[in-house]
Amino acid sequence: MCNGLPVEIRLMDYRDLDETFDRIYSIGMFEHVGYKNYREYFSVARRCLHDEGLFLLHTIGGNESVSYTDPWISRYIFPNSMLPSASQVTAAAEGLFVLEDWHVFSHDYYLTLKSWHRNFQRHIETSGSSYPEHFSRMWTYYLLSCAGAFRARTLQLWQVLLSKNGIVGPVRIERRI
Repeated sequence: MCNGLPVEIRLMDYRDLDETFDRIYSIGMFEHVGYKNYREYFSVARRCLHDEGLFLLHTIGGNESVSYTDPWISRYIFPNSMLPSASQVTAAAEGLFVLEDWHVFSHDYYLTLKSWHRNFQRHIETSGSSYPEHFSRMWTYYLLSCAGAFRARTLQLWQVLLSKNGIVGPVRIERRI
């Protein structure tokens, strides 16, 4: 999908990065870092970001600080994952970054999960797939239970914009409703 684009994809441990970037985008990764590594994660991002650069953290989060994840999710869907709370994110970034913007997309992600479920069901019904029944039930449960959690607002989807030293002047983040 990146053929012909100035994109380089690397499969590596983020802690091994030793170069600087104008922009850092972390999408769907923070949930797999683990609370014990949050501070190091932000330290690496700071080390790798140019002084005038921006860091966008896109992560699913929870309303309460925990150091574990749902046992079923951990066993069947995302082993060793964990959802951070807002206070865990800000505590780990404190003193390393300036918070420029925090946008919440929870309702949008509820709609996304419902759409994924519809597409999954359509595929299962029309493809003649050979997925075992328990696989279909498991993914249906996962998608719909998470959709319900986003709708109930016990799960959140955040995009957090950070800078090293603060953006000089007004910060204008366009919002479309």
